Amino acid sequence: MQRRRVGTSGLTVSSLALGTMTWSRDTNADEAGMQLDAFLNAGGTLLDTAASYADGGSESLIGAMLGGSVSRSDVQICTKAGIRRTEAGGVIDASRDTLLDTLDASLSRLGTDHVDLWLVHAFDPVAPVDETLHALEIAVNSGRARYVGVSNHPGWATARIATMATRPAISAVQVEYSLVQRGIEREMVPAAADMGMGLLAWSPLGRGVLTGKYRDAIPADSRAASDHLAGFVSPYLDDRASAIVDAVITAAQGLERHPLEVALAWVMGRPTVASAVVGARTAAQLDVSLSALDLNLPRAIADALDEISAPPIGYPERR
Repeated sequence: MQRRRVGTSGLTVSSLALGTMTWSRDTNADEAGMQLDAFLNAGGTLLDTAASYADGGSESLIGAMLGGSVSRSDVQICTKAGIRRTEAGGVIDASRDTLLDTLDASLSRLGTDHVDLWLVHAFDPVAPVDETLHALEIAVNSGRARYVGVSNHPGWATARIATMATRPAISAVQVEYSLVQRGIEREMVPAAADMGMGLLAWSPLGRGVLTGKYRDAIPADSRAASDHLAGFVSPYLDDRASAIVDAVITAAQGLERHPLEVALAWVMGRPTVASAVVGARTAAQLDVSLSALDLNLPRAIADALDEISAPPIGYPERR
């Protein structure tokens, strides 16, 4: 698997990252172990998790694996903090104490003394930016995090925190990016390119929609049929997404590849993308994603997919 530099930082990561949002909840330990083995055997290194995934269960499962047959030196760990649990549910909180307390809890669950990349999980409009930056500085200076970044922040907020940061720099931004969600191209992509930040693209398969499995119906064992993930998938079960899925399937048929491979190859070929974060419920599903590593889309097909999925861009980005 190809290794790519994250922006202009010294960090290099595998071009695919293994997403673990479902681990310990929808994906049990045995399936997770088989996924990790397949991922490592394919040359992957970057594991993506978060303190909020399964209320820490994802990190705990990774920690259990690192305490067993998997060496810490074989993997890079990206985790996220900034969503605090309350009786009413998750609350975005990027204050210094919450971020650092969450990081310490993450390290304990992971069974390691550091993470390779630590991200502020979501934009907090209340916490002072300099306080958030101070938490990132403490994490790096104490050795608890090697590199830092932000996730799910608006373009202007990402540019602001990156401009205010000195040491450490904001090395990475993790954002949703796929053929059915190209909103980051308006501001985030040019900002990242200009400021030397690398993109980690989450949900490059459009929350599973670009696999084509929802084309005719909702499978009973799919995310769209589950109580806790149906709302996650439903935004992309519309007519616009359906037209894009049809185009992906047509391209896949012409290339004799799986639609998933075409959708993933498109994201991996986009400017500033350092890694595409793929999650799977089973090891068999992950194998299809890994098979996309050797696919370079012909220019004519990439252009056709660009055209049909082009996001609406107007003033002030374009006049």
